[in-house]
Amino acid sequence: MARALYIHWPFCAKKCPYCDFNSHVRDTVDVAAWQAALIADMRAEAVVAGGEPLASIFFGGGTPSLMPPALVAELLAEAENLWGFDPTIEITLEANPSSVETANFAALAGAGVNRVSLGVQSLDDAELRFLGRLHGADEALEALEVAQAHFKRVSFDMIYALPGHTPEIWHERLTRALGFGTGHMSLYQLTIEPGTRFASDVRRGRLTPLDDDEAAELFDITQELTAAAGLPAYETSNHARVGEESRHNLTYWRYQDYAGIGPGAHGRRGGVATVRHKKPENFLKAVEMQGDGIAEARALAVSEQAAEALLMGLRLTEGIDLAALSARFGLPRSGLVEEAALERLRNLGLVWVQGARIGVSPPGRGVLDALLAELVADTLVAA
Repeated sequence: MARALYIHWPFCAKKCPYCDFNSHVRDTVDVAAWQAALIADMRAEAVVAGGEPLASIFFGGGTPSLMPPALVAELLAEAENLWGFDPTIEITLEANPSSVETANFAALAGAGVNRVSLGVQSLDDAELRFLGRLHGADEALEALEVAQAHFKRVSFDMIYALPGHTPEIWHERLTRALGFGTGHMSLYQLTIEPGTRFASDVRRGRLTPLDDDEAAELFDITQELTAAAGLPAYETSNHARVGEESRHNLTYWRYQDYAGIGPGAHGRRGGVATVRHKKPENFLKAVEMQGDGIAEARALAVSEQAAEALLMGLRLTEGIDLAALSARFGLPRSGLVEEAALERLRNLGLVWVQGARIGVSPPGRGVLDALLAELVADTLVAA
């Protein structure tokens, strides 16, 4: 049963580069209609994914930090009524570091949000322009200060391995970022995704990304500085003080059930993958017609579930318990991992083995995708 709830708010206040919902920009939003639809969707999900108190709620989107605080309060009240709350529940809201959204922080904290995740991404104006962000570095720092004043826990993200990033530049950038004293940071290397502006610029010779060795050196610097600052990696790109790891994201990485409501939200429950209608109008119509916003509920094959659990779990520094996975999915250990590859990678110091538990060693984290391709059993990949 779900112990985590994801609530997707699809709307942006203006066309922006922060998300892939630019078509969901609205000058006005019928808040009452959306409150009714989201609550109906939540109630329908609780019928099949209830039974345990929620340990985590995450508001994502769109621009959830522009949700009316009264709506946030109503959704939280309904979630508590349907599931109940764990006494230490984590309630996170994503926010962009703009002055408009920062003005909502006090009211959102009053509505029950106790953790915020800020999309800072860089503390350099030129880098922010390169990334297509609308905020500046000063605005980001002001938002961070306000967030720390209102929320018990604050996380922010940074992007590195940008063109021109040298070890010296990234060392200075990250040292400064760590100095703000947040308990959690997400540090992502720039990736060139097909179909993006960056991919087009690379193809046309306008952009030269760092090569693998250069990026690996910056990754090593990241691990060293965060560990020294008391925020060691607990996942490939996420760093936290002990006890301040993102409980919501741990739900994903540990392959536990979570309910997803709202347009475009994904969920996992009892071996079933759920997807809500992405387009707001289609979501509203589905709720009206069938009582929920589900576009697809697909039963996952055992092999597919096991593959997902391995791919997610091996991102964590705690690794995974193969005996527990074997019992959960009814598969032998040899049906989960390639033993020959495991032993070879262990001898190379890229993975570790402690009884039934395996994980990726620090030297292997920078080449995680390649390791996963070798470790996961061929039978799972083929399935």
